[in-house]
Amino acid sequence: MQYRTLGRTGVQVSSLALGAMNFGRIGRTTQEQATAIVDAALDAGINVIDTADMYGDGESEEMVGKALAGRRDDIVLATKAGMPIGEERNHRGSSRRWLVTELDNSLRRLGVDHVDLYQIHRWDPSTSDEETLSALTDLQRAGKIRYFGSSTFPAYRLVQAQWAAREHRLGRYVTEQPSYSILQRGIETHVLPVAEEYGLGVLAWSPLASGWLSGVVRAGKPISTSRSVLLPERFDTSIPGNQARLHAVEQLADVAAEAGLSMIQLALGFVTAHPAVTSALIGPRTPDHLPAQLAAADTVLSSDVLDAIDAIVAPGTDLAPQEKFDTPPSLLDPSLRRR
Repeated sequence: MQYRTLGRTGVQVSSLALGAMNFGRIGRTTQEQATAIVDAALDAGINVIDTADMYGDGESEEMVGKALAGRRDDIVLATKAGMPIGEERNHRGSSRRWLVTELDNSLRRLGVDHVDLYQIHRWDPSTSDEETLSALTDLQRAGKIRYFGSSTFPAYRLVQAQWAAREHRLGRYVTEQPSYSILQRGIETHVLPVAEEYGLGVLAWSPLASGWLSGVVRAGKPISTSRSVLLPERFDTSIPGNQARLHAVEQLADVAAEAGLSMIQLALGFVTAHPAVTSALIGPRTPDHLPAQLAAADTVLSSDVLDAIDAIVAPGTDLAPQEKFDTPPSLLDPSLRRR
């Protein structure tokens, strides 16, 4: 396992981090399976576990807490808040009212008195940076969180938050968690350069592009993954965008085979090769899925392999735009761009 410094925090973290989104109802991962996954991940040297309050409406946090019983101090524990919880209109977003309340809920579910990294799950356009950063700074001073970060923020919002922290003399985001994979390289244009400029640690999610880069998606074969069952339109190869992804995957499979690597090793090795990336988040659904991903822990891609990947998917190109989730609200809601 490789280790890197998380931004400018001085905290040493593993180059592969364990994402717990599948724990519980989302991935149908049982507590027994979750504990086995955590055990194997820790044994392999992983020391970061990332979850969120909205994963299974708190079920993932509860399962992580049980799996970590007695081992909390050895782990950099991260969770997130901000996505809707239930139907109540104020049980979402990044207001002080909600963050203070929901952090206590997360701590209770996790069975801990603090988390190492508390992340705003998505940018909340209805709440000012000052409001959010002030609440996070107070929670940090209270000892309930050690650091705080953002997740899937557009580059300009990352910059604005840094300026707001400086202007109001508040704590600042020290990490960003974006979607990044060979098929989703758009963040190389703005987000990753901003992260490097401000010294942010980067925890990349979906490095396997929702399973497209797992090795099971190939031309002429029926696609059957947990994600394809949940979101079949994202894997329908009759759709032009999916055809382009499948064509790229076929070429990438040839690159991996020639290099003597699995597709998973190629995909994870690509993400962790970028100098701005601290860790790639893996999200096994069962213990059987974990070994193939852990096999990439010490994968270092050669320049020839990285050049071959660039020739298939050009730097800064998004072949999986459905995984961006950082589109400005005005592009999605017509009322925000019309008088």
